[in-house]
Amino acid sequence: MKKTITVILLIFALTLILAPIALAEEAEAAAAGGSSNVFYYAMAAIAAALGVGLGAAGCGLGQGLGTAKACEGIARNPGASGKITTSLIIGLAMIESLTIYALVVALILIFVNPFGKLLQ
Repeated sequence: MKKTITVILLIFALTLILAPIALAEEAEAAAAGGSSNVFYYAMAAIAAALGVGLGAAGCGLGQGLGTAKACEGIARNPGASGKITTSLIIGLAMIESLTIYALVVALILIFVNPFGKLLQ
């Protein structure tokens, strides 16, 4: 567990350090006379990655726990497997929709710049 957290923090730190470097070409174009939103796009990429990552991790944990409890319920009472399976599928669909919402918000952050007119 400690190694996993270390790797995740290392990846996060490298993302914070390397995101502005990856967008340096746009910064050079802005310095040549144009306007640039490099900082916005760098932060939007980091926020999108964190949002989708946390959303997927939380939903994956919820789906795993829900499936485990459904399996336990079916093992204890096989006669109720139809009702448990139906409830499980509906619950998993609801949990999965949360991941999709996180993805939609991340894509909006990346492709829509609400501060475009303010930063120019």
